[in-house]
Amino acid sequence: MTVPSQEVVSHLLAHLRAAVWGPTEFVGASPWRLVVGGVVTGCAAAGGIVGLTVAGAWTGRPALAGGEAGLVCAAATALYLVLVRAGRALVGIAALLGVCLALQAPPAAAGVVLAERGRVQFAEVTSVERESGSPKDRGRNLCSVVGADGVRIWRGCKDATHSPETRSPSSTAPKG
Repeated sequence: MTVPSQEVVSHLLAHLRAAVWGPTEFVGASPWRLVVGGVVTGCAAAGGIVGLTVAGAWTGRPALAGGEAGLVCAAATALYLVLVRAGRALVGIAALLGVCLALQAPPAAAGVVLAERGRVQFAEVTSVERESGSPKDRGRNLCSVVGADGVRIWRGCKDATHSPETRSPSSTAPKG
């Protein structure tokens, strides 16, 4: 087995460093065009992900409200960064943060839209079960409520009491 020369190793390390860090591999302060471009790209991606999710929750379109459109926006941002030859480290971080935001936005958007529309209602709880895998000290329960269309809905609830005679819950929980 031959040992590569110091010049070859140095060249390979320089190539690897340039591939991982891209145009951010320099000494000193970042050029303003890179800073402004990064801020604009990040704000556009976050605004697109959140905006599409809120629009989907507001209009009731499942593809937008469920987060799929946000994932497409995160993938488009990563593709844009690859096309402008950003470093792989930046592309990976941006893609990871975009996917996390796209997965966290739907529940928050649904809550905001429901609260804005004033649709927080109380409903009679029909049954309560301990969430599987939940430690008893956390006290998380799954409550079943019957929706306006007669469909049974399972959701999390905190305060549920059971009547000892009927073993059915006697409290109400927010429906929404």
